[in-house]
Order: sequence, then C-alpha cells, then structure tokens
Amino acid sequence: MTTSGQQPLIRLLHDESRPDLRDPSRPRPVRVYQWEPEHLSTGRAPLVVVSHGTGGSGSRMEWLVEPLRRAGFRVVALDHHGNNFIDGYEPEGFLHVWDRPRDASFVLDVLAREEPLGPVGAAGFSLGGYTAVALAGVRLDPALLRAVLTRAVPLPEIPEFPDVLEALRKKYPLEEQLRQALEGAEADFTDPRVRAVFQVAPGVGGLVTRASLATVRVPVGIRWGGADTVNPYEVDTRPYLEHIPGAAGRSAGPRVRHDDFFLPTPSDPAVRTRVGEEAAAFFGQHLVRALG
Repeated sequence: MTTSGQQPLIRLLHDESRPDLRDPSRPRPVRVYQWEPEHLSTGRAPLVVVSHGTGGSGSRMEWLVEPLRRAGFRVVALDHHGNNFIDGYEPEGFLHVWDRPRDASFVLDVLAREEPLGPVGAAGFSLGGYTAVALAGVRLDPALLRAVLTRAVPLPEIPEFPDVLEALRKKYPLEEQLRQALEGAEADFTDPRVRAVFQVAPGVGGLVTRASLATVRVPVGIRWGGADTVNPYEVDTRPYLEHIPGAAGRSAGPRVRHDDFFLPTPSDPAVRTRVGEEAAAFFGQHLVRALG
C-alpha cells in the first residue's frame, strides 16, 4: 500500500450529507490514511491533509507524506470517491472537482470530534493542488466549468478516463440534470482551520476566478515542473502564483515532467524527495510557528 517507514491507519468514513456515486441510497465514502509523526512531542502535532492527483490514491502519496511525518507532522491523506484507482472511476469523480475540498473538510470534522486538531495545513498534487487551495477560498468559475462540460471549451485529455464526458452525459442525459449536477460548483469551500497550503504541479488554475484568488489570506507554496505538459505553467500554475497575495514558489526543475511525481522511474529521481522536503520546511515555518 505504501513504502513509507510507518504503515498508516486506514479508515473508511462515510459522509451522510452526500450520496455514493454508484448507489445514491448510500452515503459518500471517503477513505483516509493516517500517519503519526516520527517523533512524538508534548502537545498536539500540527496536521497536514494531503489530496492526491487525478486517478491516484492517498496511499501513493508517500513521497509527500514521509518528509512531513519525519518533520513532526500528523498526516492524513484521502481517497477521493470516483477518482481513485483503489475503488475505480466515475465521471463525476473527475469532473465534479468541487466535491474534493468537501471531502477534506468532512475528514477534518470527523477528526475534530475525536480530539483537538491544532494548526492545520493542506497539500496536494495536480488536481489535489486545486483541492488544497479551494480550502483557502479559491472558487471555480461556473461559466467556464459549464463550457468545458458542454464541450464549448475543449477538455484536456484525461488518460485515466478518456471518454469521461460521454460517461457523464450518459448519467445526466437531460439539460436539467446537468444543470442540477453543477449546482454548488461555484460555492466557497473555505475552511478556516487551514492556515497554510502547499501545491505541487497544481491543476484547474484556468477554471478558477481571479476575484477568489485575491481573497486567499493564508501562505501558499507552489512547485511545478518546467516540462509539465499536463498542467502547463501558463495555464494552471501562473494564475495561482500571480494572483494569490501570499503565494510564492519556484520550478522543481526545467526538465521535470508532470509524470515524474508518480512514475516508478522518473526522469529526475530526486525531484519527489526534494519537493517533499520543501513542503515539510514550508509547513514547519507556517504551522509550527502557529503553535506559539
């Protein structure tokens, strides 16, 4: 499941406020992987919530989890329903991206009922990068989103689900059904518990509103690949970097591709270790300091 030094506690939670995409009579499942810090200290360690990329799994985010754990953080990674390879794919899991930040807040609610959370950060790769920053107030542009879902604007290729739009139309064949499916897409998913965000090769930057980017009031760290053609810098990263007031970042390398963050044999074998350690340093600056 994971190659990290500590095996996670795996829990399957259910959000009663939203339906399962395969069986609407059942609640939405959210699988979580929980790690405790390598070195336990007095008091509650800060918590970082990690969101995987399109078609991935929280169980494969060890390159980001392990440096955080070694640095003294509690870490919780999620499996987003319909968009993880553990349970399989549903079109809404790939296209209804606004459900992802709701997953993260739901998990934080569950954990908060069990014990005090302390300072919280959010981190994510690719579509998980959008997920993390949506928790800080970034909102989708409903007009652009609708244009993509109705093919007025081309949808970038999704290798994990190449016929995703056709699959969505089969589930929502009528225009009214599609309209209802889009309800809430532009909502504000700010979670005030999140005090810092770290994005890696973030996605959806071209589908968020400029106004919402300007409202983000937490520090945001960003890393991207100089050779990323999946989430190109100009389309997906630049809006976050230039229009979030507290954003700062740098390229992870001119030859680093999107796939280098998950392929078994990346072209730059050190990039994941390097970026994971930079994420740990970022949260060390912004979350550990919050403990006072």
